[in-house]
Amino acid sequence: MQKTSSSTKLPSTTFSEIAAFVRELYASPEAFIPLHAPVFLGNEKKYLAETIDSTFVSSVGAFVNRFEEMMADITGARYAVAVVNGTAALHVALKMVGVSQNDEVLSQALTFVATANAISYEKAIPHFIDVDADTLGLSPRALLHRLEAVAELRNGACYNRETGRRIAACVPMHTFGLPARIEEIVAICERYHIPVVEDAAESLGSYVGERHTGTFGRVGTFSFNGNKTVTCGGGGALVTNDEQVAKRAKHLTTPAKPPHRWEYVHDQIGYNYRLPNLNAALACAQLEQLEHYLANKRATAQRYAEFFRDVADIEWIGEPENTRSNYWLNAIRLAARDERDRFLTYTNDAGVMTRPIWKLLNDLPMFRDCPRGDLSVARRLEDTIVNLPSSVRP
Repeated sequence: MQKTSSSTKLPSTTFSEIAAFVRELYASPEAFIPLHAPVFLGNEKKYLAETIDSTFVSSVGAFVNRFEEMMADITGARYAVAVVNGTAALHVALKMVGVSQNDEVLSQALTFVATANAISYEKAIPHFIDVDADTLGLSPRALLHRLEAVAELRNGACYNRETGRRIAACVPMHTFGLPARIEEIVAICERYHIPVVEDAAESLGSYVGERHTGTFGRVGTFSFNGNKTVTCGGGGALVTNDEQVAKRAKHLTTPAKPPHRWEYVHDQIGYNYRLPNLNAALACAQLEQLEHYLANKRATAQRYAEFFRDVADIEWIGEPENTRSNYWLNAIRLAARDERDRFLTYTNDAGVMTRPIWKLLNDLPMFRDCPRGDLSVARRLEDTIVNLPSSVRP
């Protein structure tokens, strides 16, 4: 990417050309173009009608089971557990690896707030690590540097010598569907006896080599929110190869009710997190279209890549080497924050929805006092990354 000083402004004609290209891409000369809208091309209405006719619209039903089977098949995990949303999946996953009150959980500062919220649900403390500029995900180099600075092993567990708290887990997130360097992250965490929970909320259909994201850590989690590649309105899932983890997760989300024909007996505090059959019906129909969606979005990404190849001072962010991204959201990087803000203003005024990347979580009031390493890369990305419309095209 050719660098531009913050005082140098791209001409507004560049922004207008980008907006015009997006309109051409989506065959929409005048209408508002959203960032990522759902599409329903298959059996959604059919399966919803079947669910309504069956009267099993809540958390028990054939489509819940089918959804779990499909998720296990798609990801290559042995087990999948359906829950109401991705945040619930992440919360349960953290419980499954033993995170508890006053523990620290390593994660990236540049992520959606749900990552840190789920950590906080267990009254644990997020510990923020920097990201890589090319993957936008947790940096193994920064992770190792931070652990070398503050971590010590005691009786087979990792502790932060500065705070005295146990470092109970690490949660890398695959940003916008771009796979993080998850193999390196897992290897580092194994050295320090830290279990990995993958936040794969945005990366259904993304791979590192031949292996699906979400299957490298002990548990992986996915989201099916309305803006995701596949949606059922809400919805989430956790995947694992550990049979006991899968059984415990399903039990806790049921909520902690041993099966019985009529008795209401609960053996521990549980969570009403199971996915309703109605949502699962929608999810199954959407998953049937996943390969089509992925091919469509990859073609869109290729069009963006070709267009921005000839645009000075704006970098389109492609998939890292040896990975395959689902390109949930296409991202570009501008030269400076003032250019980013001008671009956001121009495109949104023109009816083409664009958005900045998230505000760093350590700047939010509830996470300002959390421990953190150097976040200089994340800070630069916060100032310069913008997402472009990335819906499945007609």
